[in-house]
Amino acid sequence: MAEIILNVEVRERTGTGGARDARRSGKVPGVLYGGDKGPVPIAVNLNAFRKSLYTGKLLGHLVTLKYGEETQPVIAKDIQFHPVTDVPVHFDLYRVDEHQAVKISIPVHFKNQDICPGIKRGGTLNVAFHEIEILVAADHIPEEIMVDLKSLKMGDAVHISDLKLPAGVKATAEGSVVVATVVGTSAQASEDAAADAAVAEEQHAEHEAEVAEAEAAEETAEG
Repeated sequence: MAEIILNVEVRERTGTGGARDARRSGKVPGVLYGGDKGPVPIAVNLNAFRKSLYTGKLLGHLVTLKYGEETQPVIAKDIQFHPVTDVPVHFDLYRVDEHQAVKISIPVHFKNQDICPGIKRGGTLNVAFHEIEILVAADHIPEEIMVDLKSLKMGDAVHISDLKLPAGVKATAEGSVVVATVVGTSAQASEDAAADAAVAEEQHAEHEAEVAEAEAAEETAEG
């Protein structure tokens, strides 16, 4: 079962006024959605909510909601923070069955940037999506999706179809969707073009030398 337990209380007042009252009393207002029941305004002690949040296993994970003696599995899908103090000011919970398939977004992280061939040549990692939506059983939501960059060259892209997803996890986006690319700067592009031109010139010079040598040998034979 879930590692985190949120002890909630039902808020009597709803709307902006009710949320403001909850915050004044040291609580975080929220709403419980989902299932075959209507939304319920709830609140959680701010300090307890922060402790759960700082574990890194609250948002996007299966947790246990406790109200009195009643418990049920839920998923925290959204948490809003104060723009200045970064204090949580609102959250949304969704009722789920423990083994129910749910759609949820999880973070995408990247490793081996220090040995990525394209980055070592001066390229940069351009990330299109820092998280992707997946379909997965509520009790098997992965912490993250890790992308290994060790073999990516300049201009290479990572697509949804390239991601190594755990068993039972499916991305909702098309496989052709680009998650990240290794792109070069304009300076790097100029340097590469100059290097290619130098190689082409060298190959041309070698070819000219071979032609001249062949013509000289032919003249000698005729003489």
